[in-house]
Amino acid sequence: MANSATTNISIRMDADLKAKADALFSEFGMSLSTAFNIFVRQSLREGKIPFDISLNKPNKETIAAMLEGEKIAKDPSVKGYTDLDELFADLKA
Repeated sequence: MANSATTNISIRMDADLKAKADALFSEFGMSLSTAFNIFVRQSLREGKIPFDISLNKPNKETIAAMLEGEKIAKDPSVKGYTDLDELFADLKA
């Protein structure tokens, strides 16, 4: 591939995102262009996006903890706090 012709492409990206990516890839000793080329080559090798893409859905344990928290929040027998000092005092007791 060293003798392949190259072409320019244009990618729209949030300016802050680009700056952060430039800083990260610079730490690896490469440019954003090099990082993008690595991504594309790895995608072609694997025949897919080379990492998982998800909606960040919580796992079963996290969902169970969230449901437990909601249950506790709605339980009238559980003491609630509007004052952090009172909460910390009870936690120390």
